[in-house]
Amino acid sequence: MSNKPGDRKNPLAKPGDRSNPLAKAARADRNRKILIQVGVAVVLIGLVAGIGIGLAMRKSDKDKNNPTNTAAGFAPVLTHDASAGPIPANLTSGGAIRIGKADAKVKVQVVADLQCPACQMFEHANSAALGKAVTDGSATVEYNIISFLDRASGGNQYSTRAANAAYVVASADPSKFQAWLGTMFDKQPAEGGSGMTDDQLIQIATEAGYTDPSIAQDIRDNKYAAFVKDETKAVFDTGLKSTPSVYVNGEQVSDPKALMSPNGITSVIEAAAK
Repeated sequence: MSNKPGDRKNPLAKPGDRSNPLAKAARADRNRKILIQVGVAVVLIGLVAGIGIGLAMRKSDKDKNNPTNTAAGFAPVLTHDASAGPIPANLTSGGAIRIGKADAKVKVQVVADLQCPACQMFEHANSAALGKAVTDGSATVEYNIISFLDRASGGNQYSTRAANAAYVVASADPSKFQAWLGTMFDKQPAEGGSGMTDDQLIQIATEAGYTDPSIAQDIRDNKYAAFVKDETKAVFDTGLKSTPSVYVNGEQVSDPKALMSPNGITSVIEAAAK
């Protein structure tokens, strides 16, 4: 019997020696484990890819079935009867106050309640951007001013009276409306208070250039209260859940940065114009 360390029959051969039967078995077992792990990894990768594709397909189907993602995504059907109360002038068929050229390439639709704090945030962030878009002709802006927060003004019906004032001033002169709207949101009363008085609403209108005495009277008379009620119903009948809700060329804007960061809506308008 040979006493050389590398001899196959030498019981003292090193375990890592390629000629050692124990080493061969260990290597085979290790290789088998590696193959199993690789196989499992391949299966997992396939499953993840399949899940990702499935989610993307479901999202695509959801988008196709979501009416807010179509060109006519937000289109209130107003059924207000003039016999129940006068209809404001200068409105779209859906009851919106249109500011700017009707044939502009981009249409921005804004739904707001003048008592809504989030609407105030949107206005403060994007009023300049919307004003610029109207001025340079890149977009038309349609405002659906609704009323569902009367309960937040201590029974003073501020939400309805403020919406009425919006339609009163827009009927008189839409060109001053955005400036008036900005002041209204600047002076928005706190929720749970009594809201603004009619005199305060009239003062804001006067400061915005609405000086005709008939405007003050229409604000006091709550002239378009019945219309506001029906317009609010028509808006919520579209499936809208909250304010502000903003649509650009029919697609609802859901990106918080676009809605609440300074001039965030500009990039959305520019993308829609391409």
